[in-house]
Amino acid sequence: MALICLHANREAAMTDGFKAARDFLLAHRTDYATAYREFRWPKLDRFNWALDWFDAELARGDSANRPALRIVGDGAASLTFAELSQRSNRIANGLRALGVGRGDRILLMLGNIAPLWETMLAAMKLGAVIIPATTLLTRTDLRDWFARGRMRHLLATAGDAEKFDGLDTSVTRIGVGDAPAGWRRYDDLMAFPPVLLPDGEMRATDPMLLYFTSGTTAKPKLVLHSHQSYPVGHLSTLYMLGLLPGDLHLNISSPGWAKHAYSCFFAPWNAAATVFVANQPRFDAEDARHHRREPGDNNLRTVHRVADVRAGRSEGVAGELARSLLRGRAA
Repeated sequence: MALICLHANREAAMTDGFKAARDFLLAHRTDYATAYREFRWPKLDRFNWALDWFDAELARGDSANRPALRIVGDGAASLTFAELSQRSNRIANGLRALGVGRGDRILLMLGNIAPLWETMLAAMKLGAVIIPATTLLTRTDLRDWFARGRMRHLLATAGDAEKFDGLDTSVTRIGVGDAPAGWRRYDDLMAFPPVLLPDGEMRATDPMLLYFTSGTTAKPKLVLHSHQSYPVGHLSTLYMLGLLPGDLHLNISSPGWAKHAYSCFFAPWNAAATVFVANQPRFDAEDARHHRREPGDNNLRTVHRVADVRAGRSEGVAGELARSLLRGRAA
């Protein structure tokens, strides 16, 4: 019992260090000189961002019932921090029952639907390594990713299931929607308990994300990130975006790309802001402009500038964007 308490106290100290660094940036949001001069990265040893920040801080206390994720359009959803914590616990328990363990690699190929955020959190809590993938990947792309990514599990929508036909059958397949034969149903994982017992200590340097680069000039390369390099590293993104607790933040990046993770996941939730997603099969400028009228949409400025350009309303855009960047509002 004493050893358990010692570990709990040590992990609480790690979370306190992360929170102190984050609170410093919030306090000096408009004082760049002080922020630049005095900010210090937190020194972390044992730290799991999903457990020690999202669950322990955001899903409790004053922020528990605040909106964490709001999706409009296809797959519309609205979930609080407490709800996402419990739902991701259920998914984590379900994944564990399917054999997902620490260090296992999970290919995550989903669009902007709630299971994307739930699975990201769940995998982190288990110590699994997430390989985000765009839904634009072809079977040829996936064959290469299977060979080099060495994933043991994958999660995709039923509509993309046929892309995986003929690929390594030992990989556990989980489908969102009407999963085909041989696939497990994502919805079945929601039947598992909403309380999760973590699998021992987790270090800040444990692997968390494995990204394939875009492969613009050669084959995509693999880039590994930890609970420290990505969630903690994107405290800088929180500051650049100017995010504050309670903000409603819209970013138009597509899932599978790094920009989606740090601007639709880590930076907003480091700030206790709401991730707002206007889910569109294809970018629609007029629809994006419409969302500037969302209540509390105090961090949607740059997407409006993009929408203005796409809609042919480019007057004054350059100057407006420059001011937005100076205010840290660019996504």
